[in-house]
Amino acid sequence: PWWRRRREPADRERLAPRVVAAVGRERLDDIVDTTLGRVGEVTGVRDSRDGLVIEGTRGRALAFAATRDGHELDGLLIAPGAHRPARLRTDWVRPALAWTVLVLLFVVRIDACWEAPSRIAWCGRLLIVAAGYLVVEGWRAPALFPWWIRRPLEAGALVALASAWRLPGLPTSGGAPELVVGAALVAVLGVLLMRARRHRWGTAVSQPLVFPLQGGSWYVGQGGGRSLNHHFAVPEQRGALDVVQAGPGGTRRRHRARTQGTHGKNERYLIYGQPVHAPCDGTVVSAADHIDDQEPGAVRYQPLYGNHVWIDTGAEIVKLAHLRPGTVTVS
Repeated sequence: PWWRRRREPADRERLAPRVVAAVGRERLDDIVDTTLGRVGEVTGVRDSRDGLVIEGTRGRALAFAATRDGHELDGLLIAPGAHRPARLRTDWVRPALAWTVLVLLFVVRIDACWEAPSRIAWCGRLLIVAAGYLVVEGWRAPALFPWWIRRPLEAGALVALASAWRLPGLPTSGGAPELVVGAALVAVLGVLLMRARRHRWGTAVSQPLVFPLQGGSWYVGQGGGRSLNHHFAVPEQRGALDVVQAGPGGTRRRHRARTQGTHGKNERYLIYGQPVHAPCDGTVVSAADHIDDQEPGAVRYQPLYGNHVWIDTGAEIVKLAHLRPGTVTVS
């Protein structure tokens, strides 16, 4: 392999000319030397769920590499630190636990509406249920859920409202604390949600940006204030938007549409393959379309933006990222 040729720099320029041109020979030598210092003598490179793994006598390191015709290296990225693969994959545990707790809370609170001892208590308990739906509707999006999640949510709301038939036979007084708690929850969550959704950054862009997707129903899955935006902690990305397309079956194609053709995991999503247009005028300063797609549920080590187009407006750089491989066209 080319990284073992520590005394033959000319071979590196021959085997990885674009990498050498991008970072310089000295910088590339430093990267290789640092990696060898961490992993020891390289014994092999293998593919894994986490990405390419450089294996050595003293450890492992994750890497990304792009080649031309399987020989000439076009791109190289090596992760800092040692790679320690997880013995047990538990990525699904947290969301599964969160949904389980949420469902149990809904069941308990909806049942409480049917057991309310007074009209005021019923109003308070219904407001608590409404606060739960405000969390689901505001911080998530039922329209994006598959039917087997969305339909039970809708049924739960109807069951809670149906408990109103008991009201004529209930006394009015009693249950004021529950009413206060329910009203406070709805008010606080509503204010937090509105602030997050209406969040405005202090610096405006130099020109209006046109929404890059046309037709269809689009939903911003992540973007805005801190509680709605996982990009918030990264200054370069805090204004970013993660956009998905919503349809009758949520964000994914219906089963019948999937079975009519050969669709992989990414093709199951409605937004996959939709045309993305430039949101502004400017100069293209970076573009890539040779990076493989990430598969849902598995994050491989690779360049952060994936296939992308960066547009320099003269005042800022607008970035379109995570594009479909082999489809980027600029002029």
